[in-house]
Amino acid sequence: MTLGELLSDPARIFAVVYALATGVVVLFQLGVASGKAWGEYTMGGRYPGRLPAVMRVAALVQAVVLSVLAAIVLDAAGLLGLGWTGQTEWLPFVPVVVSALSLVLNASSRSEPERRTWTPVAIVLLVSSLAVAILTR
Repeated sequence: MTLGELLSDPARIFAVVYALATGVVVLFQLGVASGKAWGEYTMGGRYPGRLPAVMRVAALVQAVVLSVLAAIVLDAAGLLGLGWTGQTEWLPFVPVVVSALSLVLNASSRSEPERRTWTPVAIVLLVSSLAVAILTR
C-alpha cells in the first residue's frame, strides 16, 4: 500500500491514528510493568512510584489487550489481513466500548497527573475507533 492509498481512505487514517495512540499507551504500560516509577499516572494514582508486582502484571495484561484492540481496528480498516472483523460485524465496536470506558475512568481519576495525561489520549482513542467502526460498516 502506498502513502497515497493510505491517505485516500479516512477509515485507514483513523485506524493509524488509533494504532499510534495505542502504541504510546502500550509503551507506557510496558514501562510500568518493568518497574518504572510511574504509579501516579495509572490506576487512579493509588500506587505512587513503582507499582506492586501484581499491578505490574495487570499493566502487562493491559498492554496485551490494547495491542489486540489495535489489531481489531487495523483489521477493520483493511490494514491487516486477519479477517476477524469480516466475520464478526460487531467486533470493531469492542475498541469503541473499551475506549469510552477508558475515557470515563481517566477523566474521573483522583490522580491529576493521570487525568491530564490520559484523558486527551482516551479522547483520541474513542474518536478514532468510533470513526473506523462507523466508516467500515
